[in-house]
Amino acid sequence: MKGLLTRLAPRTLRGRLSLVALTAASLLMAVLTVLFNATMDRHLRHQADDELRNRAAAVATTVDTSGPHVRVLETVNDRLLDTNVWILDGGRLLEKPPSVASAGPLSQAVDRLAAQPRHACTTVTARGDRPLRLCSEPLSGGRGGAVVVTALDLGPYRSSADTLLLGSLVLDAVMLLCTYVLTRLSVARALRPVRLMTDQATQWSAVHSDDRFGAKDHPAELTSLGTSLDALLDRIRAALRYEQQLTAELSHELRTPLTRIITELDWWRRRPRSAEETRAIQAVIAEAAQAMRPICDTLLNDARESARNPATVPGTSDVVSVLGRMIQHAGTPDQVHRFVEAESSVLEVGVPPALLERIVSPLLTNAVRYARSSVKVRARTISGVVRIDVVDDGPGVPQTFIAELFQPGRRADADDGHDGAGLGLPLARRLARAVGGEVSYDSAHAPGAKFTVSLPAG
Repeated sequence: MKGLLTRLAPRTLRGRLSLVALTAASLLMAVLTVLFNATMDRHLRHQADDELRNRAAAVATTVDTSGPHVRVLETVNDRLLDTNVWILDGGRLLEKPPSVASAGPLSQAVDRLAAQPRHACTTVTARGDRPLRLCSEPLSGGRGGAVVVTALDLGPYRSSADTLLLGSLVLDAVMLLCTYVLTRLSVARALRPVRLMTDQATQWSAVHSDDRFGAKDHPAELTSLGTSLDALLDRIRAALRYEQQLTAELSHELRTPLTRIITELDWWRRRPRSAEETRAIQAVIAEAAQAMRPICDTLLNDARESARNPATVPGTSDVVSVLGRMIQHAGTPDQVHRFVEAESSVLEVGVPPALLERIVSPLLTNAVRYARSSVKVRARTISGVVRIDVVDDGPGVPQTFIAELFQPGRRADADDGHDGAGLGLPLARRLARAVGGEVSYDSAHAPGAKFTVSLPAG
């Protein structure tokens, strides 16, 4: 049975929501229909009782109870008043409809009502199984117990009730149909952004795209969904960017020692070599192999880090923790005050920690080297880009040297007493640009120097 219901259940979300709405509307319509028809049946019965009470009051005007015996007076409308009317005095029948048998079920019901001391009503079936409503009305005055019993055919009332029931059922069917159609249309309209998001995702999966769903003109639920999907796309992109960048770097680093090994072996094979030449070639090969070892260690450490933290996406790092660790190990004088300012406790960037340290380290080293009293490092996210500002209150970069600041081998003052070959800033910018970022200098900042690192968010 459960399997059958599962097969019959709609496959689409629109069909399921429409079925739920139709079921809820059906239950509501059923309850309202029962209540409506029960109320109308009660109302019609009260209307029939009021009609019988009015007729009994009219008949009571033709009954004289002032004397020792109850007398029925003759009137102009006597035949009309005598229709379905019984007049009894102390259980003695004074008058009854001519067509009613004296010992039938209808007469028995009349006798029972006449025995009631107060107004009473009942429903009996007679005259071809047609329901009749009987009501008794005791007459005041006189010494006897005079009672007027009136009868009313409930056929027209039942017909009205049946008509109302049929009409309500037809109305229910129309309302349920309209509910189903409107629900499907409303759900289809509500799910239109989801369909558009699905089409966009299909298009973006076919080609490399930097587009994102965003939160513009979407309901709150779809905004949350779009934000989650955008975060997922960013993390996937960061992982792919990390893999591409790592592969490119390792390929470049491995190519040089492998080329040396291949060249030395080819040269050694061309003709017999002396023992001294063989030892020299072996030394070159050993040196090249030793150069390859750190690269292999990097691959192994990266694999271990991924296995140790499976929840962390490869190629991402926590900016706050990395910057905090760099500040602690900067090795600066005690009089230089350093601190990290971030907009949140968790701020992820789409580059691995080692690469983030390589990019920020030259900026932080220069800031600590030339700062007079403080170095400020601030990290924030702006439109999917993590920006890291490194600010110091030192002398700053001379205006005449700003154009050469990121050129390799250039220094503003070679005799400033600090070691350096002028390669730190150019290398930082090259690494940042390799992962889609940038390193820039704010020439308008004063006093001191302000460098900004822009990297894609993780």
